[in-house]
Amino acid sequence: MSTSSELIPLPVTAVTCTEDRAHVERATVLDLKAGTQRLRLGPVSALAVDRTLHAELAAGHPATVLDARIVRSWTPRGPGPADDDSALRRRVTALEEKRTDLEQRRDRLRARLDLLGRLATDLLREIGEGAGHGETERDRWARELDRVDGERDSHGERLRSVEAELSAVTAELSETRRALDLSETEPAELVGHIELTVRAPAAGRAGLRLSHLTPCAVWRPAYRAVLDGDSLTLDTDAIVWQRTGEDWSGVRLTLSTARSAGAAEPPRLGEDRLTLQERSAAERRTVHVDLREEEVADLGPAPVLGLPGVDDGGEVRVLHSPAPVSVPADGRAHRVPLSSFTSPARSEYASSPELSPLVTQVVRCDNRSGHALLAGPVDLVRGSGFSGRGTLDFTAPGAPVELAFGSRDDHRVLRHTEETRETAGITQRTVLTRTVRLHLSRFSAPGEHDDRTVVVRERVPVSEVSAVEVRLRRDDCSPAPDAVDADGIVRWDVPLAPGGRRTVTLVYEVSASSKVTGL
Repeated sequence: MSTSSELIPLPVTAVTCTEDRAHVERATVLDLKAGTQRLRLGPVSALAVDRTLHAELAAGHPATVLDARIVRSWTPRGPGPADDDSALRRRVTALEEKRTDLEQRRDRLRARLDLLGRLATDLLREIGEGAGHGETERDRWARELDRVDGERDSHGERLRSVEAELSAVTAELSETRRALDLSETEPAELVGHIELTVRAPAAGRAGLRLSHLTPCAVWRPAYRAVLDGDSLTLDTDAIVWQRTGEDWSGVRLTLSTARSAGAAEPPRLGEDRLTLQERSAAERRTVHVDLREEEVADLGPAPVLGLPGVDDGGEVRVLHSPAPVSVPADGRAHRVPLSSFTSPARSEYASSPELSPLVTQVVRCDNRSGHALLAGPVDLVRGSGFSGRGTLDFTAPGAPVELAFGSRDDHRVLRHTEETRETAGITQRTVLTRTVRLHLSRFSAPGEHDDRTVVVRERVPVSEVSAVEVRLRRDDCSPAPDAVDADGIVRWDVPLAPGGRRTVTLVYEVSASSKVTGL
């Protein structure tokens, strides 16, 4: 078997990026000789997963792949600068050497000053002892003290100069390192290549396709919504981070929500015993109820802290980049355009006073992108420019898209509640009556003359037990609600003239029998 020492380039041609890793495809053309031979291809990322390596030759070629493996080599950097180092890296090395030299000079000067201090202390002690014994060597004592003081002043000045220079060098070194981190990455010490064993009956050229998994690659969806009058333009992008050790240059990028790490066996189920217990007399006489909050949501998981996962609605979604892209291995976020569409938009000024006293502009349109819109952040842009950032929930193709474009500063809503409790004498039923008054106001500029409709939503409790009844008193509501849904959401369409004010009143009662507790 012949072994080739030449390293054959094996560029990355396609990447399928999943939620937390990437499937990398490589392609090249091999010049094969007759017989069995071992080829070296690469370099490849040292993070490539060995057990996922797969190599195959082009269909119809008589050659056969006998073995493919990843071989890694360790090339530690030497203590000094290498020949291929950049000017910025050489500057860092020079500043580190200069800082080390200045630190040594500073330590020597500090040791010399400490020695001179001890010498001055010994000289003063000698003068005190000599004066006590009647010795009078004033000239020698003055001369020695002047010499020691002069040495201390001289070394002190040199120490201050060295410390100032050391501070300046340390600051410059910090700035240079920061610039180096922003512009360059550390050279890889662990590199890998592919050893491919091929058997060919005759010499010729054959195409090779090789693939493997690589960690340290992440993608998340992101959007940009531009509202222009009655139309909304929604751009879908993918934010890609990768630190695999090699750049992706001009590759076909595919984004997938498949979770390869989730292919695991379910845990074994243990025995779960259910037992029946007779209710006590007190439990049969009473019904305990609790008021609880329920979030009404159509699709999507509960929000989590940190970087969220990709919400695909329970089905694997695949998105493709329309053009080849390049993603360097610097670990930073890179935005890749995926699709864009423009759709007629319907605007609504909505308010939920129980949650916020603000009136928000909500824009709705249909998803015409041709694919599902995954949950992610969206940059909101209006005619005045960037207006904020919101979130987009999972939206199926053709389904309505709902975006909140921020609050209106010229609208205010005040909410006041009143509650009364009564107990009937004969039936002993408890009736809880709640009155909610909403005061809406609009502050308008002198040039505004059109009415604006504000959609106000309030809620009433929804009972799940027959012992508790909830009734909306429509006759006491002012004005009467326009709609009430099954979740207890009451809606009014309130028109507001420029500078106008309106009051909306909601009255409902909760009636419970005498055996209900906890209300």
